[in-house]
Amino acid sequence: MQCGTGHLPGGCQKTMGLHCVLVLCLFSGWAVGYKQGDNVTLYVNKVGPYHNPQETYHYYTLPVCRPEKVHHKSLSLGEVLDGDRMAESLYYIRFKENVEKKTLCKLTLSEKQVDELREAIEELFYFEFVLDDIPIYGFVGYIEESGFLPHSHKVGLWTHLDFNIEYNGNTVIFANVSVKDVKPVPLEEGAGTAMGGVGVGGGSLTVTHTYSVRWFESTLPHARRAERLRDYSFFPKTLEIHWLSIINSLVLVVLLLGFVIIILMRVLKNDFARYNVEEEGGCDDLDHGDNGWKIIHTDVFRFPPHKSLLCAVLGVGAQFLTLATGIILMALLGMFNVHRHGSINSAAIVLYALTSCVSGYVSCSFYTQINGQRWVWNIILTSSLFSAPLFLTWSVVNSIHWWSGSTQALPATTVLLILGAWVLVGFPLTVIGGIVGKNRAGSFQAPCRTRNIARQIPTQPWYKHTAVHMSIGGFLPFSAISVELYYIFATVWGREYYTLYGILLCVFAILLSVGGCISVALTYFLLSGEDYRWWWRSVLSTGSTGLFIFVYSVFYYRNRSSMSGMVQSTEFFGYSLLTAMVFSLMLGSVSFWASLGFIRYIYRSLKMD
Repeated sequence: MQCGTGHLPGGCQKTMGLHCVLVLCLFSGWAVGYKQGDNVTLYVNKVGPYHNPQETYHYYTLPVCRPEKVHHKSLSLGEVLDGDRMAESLYYIRFKENVEKKTLCKLTLSEKQVDELREAIEELFYFEFVLDDIPIYGFVGYIEESGFLPHSHKVGLWTHLDFNIEYNGNTVIFANVSVKDVKPVPLEEGAGTAMGGVGVGGGSLTVTHTYSVRWFESTLPHARRAERLRDYSFFPKTLEIHWLSIINSLVLVVLLLGFVIIILMRVLKNDFARYNVEEEGGCDDLDHGDNGWKIIHTDVFRFPPHKSLLCAVLGVGAQFLTLATGIILMALLGMFNVHRHGSINSAAIVLYALTSCVSGYVSCSFYTQINGQRWVWNIILTSSLFSAPLFLTWSVVNSIHWWSGSTQALPATTVLLILGAWVLVGFPLTVIGGIVGKNRAGSFQAPCRTRNIARQIPTQPWYKHTAVHMSIGGFLPFSAISVELYYIFATVWGREYYTLYGILLCVFAILLSVGGCISVALTYFLLSGEDYRWWWRSVLSTGSTGLFIFVYSVFYYRNRSSMSGMVQSTEFFGYSLLTAMVFSLMLGSVSFWASLGFIRYIYRSLKMD
């Protein structure tokens, strides 16, 4: 079914209070205590197609019961980024007081509004309410298709909701909504005849919305109520602990480490025994009659072209390594409670701004070591290497969300806040880190002197070409995380709660280990063919993992999800490209430093006076 959500009325309310601060309270909040009969506010949030998680609209864009004046809840930065637009509802819920079939409102729907509801129900629109930071999900209506000849197509609207709320002492533990034993109100084409609280007249329908509230006592303490939310899910659960994939990845790492440490070291031992026959003479006096990696000792440390771009890649890659490690460690410390909407988004933005000093320091320090002269341009390139593609992608995605009226379109105040965080925090820290790195940079530490005239590179066999090395170096790290990648995609682009952060840390370490091992092996094969152009090759070899991840995202979109429509597709592929770029930068940085350390080791091990 095509998602024609552009026909939904209105957009998000412009008047919205934003409580957006850079100093985040990421820990789970204090328990809110209630007394008997206290009002428990129920907020309406958003609606959207079931199969398009990122295509969301404000609940009040549908013709539903709404107050005369809409009062929005103040939101955190993470909640706004997550598409939340919470507003007070007409549901009147008192603590520990049951309500049976109370009238919410009576609506007279025009023929156009009935068609809008029919379209939303046929696209499997679901709604999200929030009560005491607990998300409550339910479908807007009911659709049934049966038979071939004759074909039956029935669409019904849920006009009654049963709220089931669990409490412990004076705190709310869990809440959900059900429509069990409730009959939907049929919506016929053109506002035809309907039954059950629906009046017909002049092409319009009059529907009466009602609700019930039932309270149940729970023994679960408030501190563990997140467990209750994980155990119950409105959406189908597909994620389980996947030890088999972890064991498979660990076996791969052990094999790769064994290959690098045992086989490669045995080869190097033979090389050292052959090259160090003469104990006299420096590195420059080695026998030129030999071949292999020894003969290119005067060229292997020749600085590469495009120094500034290489250093920017290394700097931003180091920044994302720091950022990813910080996010995973914060998650292991329990700072991302499932009840805290958008807390990971907030943490990612703050950490990206704060870790900008890492990218500036690493980039400018290494740029100075390899005799780079335009350090100001290097800092600018480093700061914009990822932020520029991010801004361009976000501009396109946000414009499409704004055009469709989606709540994923960021308000102007949030855009200014994020832009201010980069201008006032991110960019200055990049400059400061770059200046410190430039001033503290030492010499390059090359074991051998580089000659002025470059040596001619012999013709290489096909299996040593860049494309082959990129295929091998990208596929092996991807294969180590391919299973876990599905669960991450199901969390980011689906409706799962990811809580296995310990496994994620293990997989992240496996990914970096595999990338480093593969880079060392491929670099040795490159040098053994007397090709000293390892600088960019080491970055591209495992950095190509990002290409495999993007190809997998295309596969996931077509074969593992039911997403469709321009809004969802644009966001999915736009941010998938950015994700692939992040992985390429991280792994490219890891593989480069691993190769550099390896090369320094083998040439330093040659006997010299």
